Amino acid sequence: MAAIKPFKAVRPREDIAGRVAALPYDVFNREEALAEVLKEPFSFLKIDRAETQFAKDFNPYDAKVYEKARDILQKMISEGIFIKENKDCYYIYELTMNGRSQAGLVGCASIDDYLHNVIKKHEKTREEKEIDRINHVDICNAQTGPIFLAYRSQKTINDIVEKIKREKPIYDFIAPDQIRHTVWKIANETDIEKIARVFRKIESVYIADGHHRTASAVKVGLKRREANPNYTGEEEFNFFLSVLFPHDQLMILDYNRVVKDLNGYTKEEFLKAVSQSFLIENIGQDPYKPTEKAAFGMYLEGVWYKLTAKKEIRSDDPVEGLDVSLLQNYLLTPILKIKDIRTDKRIDFVGGIRGLKELERRVNSDMKVAFAMSPTSINELLNVSDAGQLMPPKSTWFEPKLRSGLFIHELD
Repeated sequence: MAAIKPFKAVRPREDIAGRVAALPYDVFNREEALAEVLKEPFSFLKIDRAETQFAKDFNPYDAKVYEKARDILQKMISEGIFIKENKDCYYIYELTMNGRSQAGLVGCASIDDYLHNVIKKHEKTREEKEIDRINHVDICNAQTGPIFLAYRSQKTINDIVEKIKREKPIYDFIAPDQIRHTVWKIANETDIEKIARVFRKIESVYIADGHHRTASAVKVGLKRREANPNYTGEEEFNFFLSVLFPHDQLMILDYNRVVKDLNGYTKEEFLKAVSQSFLIENIGQDPYKPTEKAAFGMYLEGVWYKLTAKKEIRSDDPVEGLDVSLLQNYLLTPILKIKDIRTDKRIDFVGGIRGLKELERRVNSDMKVAFAMSPTSINELLNVSDAGQLMPPKSTWFEPKLRSGLFIHELD
């Protein structure tokens, strides 16, 4: 059963929240992060990416970078830019994009639930990507970026959320990318206990986005347990900052592929090889976005094609039946010889938020062929997680992105 607890948040003053809130640290490269911090001095990126405070050639993983992040955070708290809540609360965090809203519950999830698979994963993590956030959380003594979790929708929680949303929010601003961010505080003890009770009856919670940040938070918690052998399990380091969304509110966008060459094939040879497993229809010059499962758009030499997986290669297996698996197993691997998409430099990935014109641009500039995907559905994600399996890399692209800096969870 899931333990989701309220917490004493460190959060920005209402008048400055929109300036503090920043996109996740890992959506920026170093140059972009620096430009963002120069543009907005209050941006939380100067904490999440404290290498922006050093010379461009300074090692971003040096201990001094994490110490600088801690010092900036403490300075912003002492200056009153951040305030500390005086009691444990939940929060509602609603994001609105293009007129569509999703409202999540902000609280702290248990590292034991992660270790015991109550919190389920669908991706592998890589240790080298975890180390950076382990150091950041440990030295800052705080989790600064929330984990994006999902759960199967619960009427009791939905009713409380709708009731609280009729009250005045503590934050309500539109970010530069036109995403609206609205936050309400849940401080009523009866509501808090009802929410906690419902989660105690939920068998599974799912990581939607943030596998590496979750693994890092858990490892910091385990490190703190080692240093405190008499821990009770109630200490803050046993929990990690999360925003939990009901599954029926989430939107997953397509995560498209672009490839640098045809592995030595001519266009005609390539199309013939593809036709072994896929039906091919010439669409012409108008971009083709697939609207059903097992269908793909392909852009090659100025022409769009519709590829439809033949019945004999489709599968009812939760992983093997995914569109990303069909493309990988019957085209990318056997024909283009791209076996490990994590490491092969011939393939790149384009989030659906950029649109099909970005696929055309890439093929017309530095790539040879593009594949437009149908989005993986939230039910497919839940089914893979429930089966104890893992999705192929780059299977999901969630929008809108949670902002960092609106909620901070201190570890003691």
